[in-house]
Amino acid sequence: MASVFDILLTVSFWAAAVRIATPLIFGVLGALLCEKSGVLNLGIEGIMTVGAMSGWLAVYAGADLWTGVVVAAFMGALFGLLLSFFTVTLGLSQHVSGLGVTMLATSAAYFTYRVILPNVDTPPRIIPFQPLDIPVLSSIPLLGPVLFQQTALTLLAFVLVGVLAWFLAKTPLGLAVRAVGENPSAVEAQGLNVLWLRTCAVVAGSAIMAIGGAFLTMSAFDAFFFEMVAGRGWICIALTVFASWKPGKALFAAILFGAFDAFQVRLQQVVGAFLPSQIFLMIPYILSIVALVVWSRRASYPKALMIPYVRGQR
Repeated sequence: MASVFDILLTVSFWAAAVRIATPLIFGVLGALLCEKSGVLNLGIEGIMTVGAMSGWLAVYAGADLWTGVVVAAFMGALFGLLLSFFTVTLGLSQHVSGLGVTMLATSAAYFTYRVILPNVDTPPRIIPFQPLDIPVLSSIPLLGPVLFQQTALTLLAFVLVGVLAWFLAKTPLGLAVRAVGENPSAVEAQGLNVLWLRTCAVVAGSAIMAIGGAFLTMSAFDAFFFEMVAGRGWICIALTVFASWKPGKALFAAILFGAFDAFQVRLQQVVGAFLPSQIFLMIPYILSIVALVVWSRRASYPKALMIPYVRGQR
């Protein structure tokens, strides 16, 4: 039992938790932005997949790593634009449209990979982002190795949390995005275009999600594998509810799940000889469900979430 608790006190454990949480941070922030505007983006799993593939493919074709990130974000934005056309412009079911985009984006990513690399058994490797060693900051006890010896995309995720929180709380455009998720009729009465605001939020949110997918192939790993997103998109949807649609809590939720996942890996090394491995794989999901039930019961969701808006409608 003492060795189990010792896991929680190691720097390597928390560094791994932050690393595992990074794609979830991008995914939750993207989902949060979409849902704040009133649109449930169930295309997230496919968007993260296409972001992972397109970013990696751009680098494999000769682009630098940051260009790969931009390509991933651009592809995510394209699928976000498609989703917004169905859900915002046409007012179709957000559930059905999102699942359709997930299947389309995932299939498009796999098809493109097979067309470009038809006879490859082992995925080609790229040189991914390397962990940074930020002077002074990385030498801070405990906090330095956990936060400041990560890759640039992890630091970008943390910066993005603050940027999105500031955008939604302090800028007129951010307030307008929040308003269309609460009372779109009032926004239209102020002379603002509700459909345009929702479309922009979905496109931007989808671009952020895709960067989360790109992290997997360009930072966590160095290649693209089928099924590598492995349900992270669906986890992000649940974590958005757990976070009560607040960027700061979204960061906490993602790191909490990352800690659960890192804990089960290390727990297998301690007591894995006595229990089936599937038990350990279940742990982060079970704990996340418990946390979701406990902390999200009083969550205040956007009032216009999943409700299509028709111009002139009151």
